[in-house]
Amino acid sequence: MTSTTRSTEGTIDFRGYRTWHRVAGDLAEPDRRPLVLIHGGPGAPHDYFEPLEALADRGRAVVLYDQLGCGASDHPHDPALWTVELFVEELWALRHELGLERCHLLGQSWGGLLALEHALAHGDGVESLTLADPLVSSLEWAKEAARLRGLLPAEVRAALKRHEDDGSTNDPEYEAATLEYYRRHVCRQDPWPDCLQRSFTKLMEDPEVYLTMWGPSEFRVTGTLAAWDVRERLSGILAPALVVGGRHDECTPLIQEDLHRRLPGSRWVVFEESSHMPHLEETAKFLDVLEDFLADVEAGRG
Repeated sequence: MTSTTRSTEGTIDFRGYRTWHRVAGDLAEPDRRPLVLIHGGPGAPHDYFEPLEALADRGRAVVLYDQLGCGASDHPHDPALWTVELFVEELWALRHELGLERCHLLGQSWGGLLALEHALAHGDGVESLTLADPLVSSLEWAKEAARLRGLLPAEVRAALKRHEDDGSTNDPEYEAATLEYYRRHVCRQDPWPDCLQRSFTKLMEDPEVYLTMWGPSEFRVTGTLAAWDVRERLSGILAPALVVGGRHDECTPLIQEDLHRRLPGSRWVVFEESSHMPHLEETAKFLDVLEDFLADVEAGRG
């Protein structure tokens, strides 16, 4: 499911580098505010969001971009660059360049944390937040990941531990073992959609941002985000919020519900047949839930 609406591509200048973006639909549409999609990773480019461009066919402009260090944006190689503050300001620069004084934000996984941090820093004009499978607390994420990892077959757990103890997490055996976790808790479709395959391929071609900020795998957090936790600052979030996730998500229903409870008035929808990618695993339902929420916000029913 992809958009048939005309799209345009370009770049903005940001700190001496270029950030790539694509706009599907008309940013000047008077009745529907644009939706900005904030991808996960960190460092997993926009490709896996492609089905959400179908919202443009319903009259809502959709903005996709690749965060600095991945995809079609510039790839500077300097681990000191990769901070939450840099990506918050990059999103602000994108909004300013495209004239997005008022817009909706959808952040998925790490993009959910980025959406929250951006709303805390630049909340004026953020009409709503859709927090899809979001990272909110790295400590809570790691705790739940350890629980899910403990449910893997014994031989898979043994391979993961052996290579982590040996410092050989780039070994093909380790990568194969991580896929067992990913098939259960990242995307349960078999085979994975082409757009998701492309995002993962590009991430692995240049994993500097991911390795610096996160770690060698979804369930092993060793990077600069290891202690990041936005939960105690959520009272500063004023925009209406929608929390969505999968029943089998690595962002588990426990995490989803906790975030929902910390955002008074928020909505929470669990996709029963999905893991970490309900927008790919249950696309039609996801699009309906999302557009209903955005329309309600714009009608004052958020």
